[in-house]
Amino acid sequence: IEDYTIINNAVGEIIIGNHTRIGMGNTIIGPVMIGNNVILAQNVVTSALNHNFEDVLTTINQQGVKTDQIIIENNVWIGANSTILAGVHIGEHVVVGAGSVVTKDIPPFNVVVGNPARIVKEYDHKEQRWIKVKK
Repeated sequence: IEDYTIINNAVGEIIIGNHTRIGMGNTIIGPVMIGNNVILAQNVVTSALNHNFEDVLTTINQQGVKTDQIIIENNVWIGANSTILAGVHIGEHVVVGAGSVVTKDIPPFNVVVGNPARIVKEYDHKEQRWIKVKK
């Protein structure tokens, strides 16, 4: 875990696997489960916390919070300045391009980019190579 990183487990447990690297300036707010051999580059935000806002007659800061666990499986690389939102499950050997915002689950062996993140490549196990995903 590199300098200027915040690990906040006040609202949920944080588990970090073996040989995982967390770059400078990350923010991790639980509950978050990070697998083995994961790389989080610089300034990645992984937040399983959301503020309640449904009651328009009450200020948002008085409505409390809710959490939804984030799961990042083994051998994942999350590029710099990316954001992983509450409730997201990132499968094994996923690559998240720099600056991406992951708003939904990502199946194993995919490359995602953008805001919101979308799949641009997937690994073809039969051909043993990465294939571009057609739009």
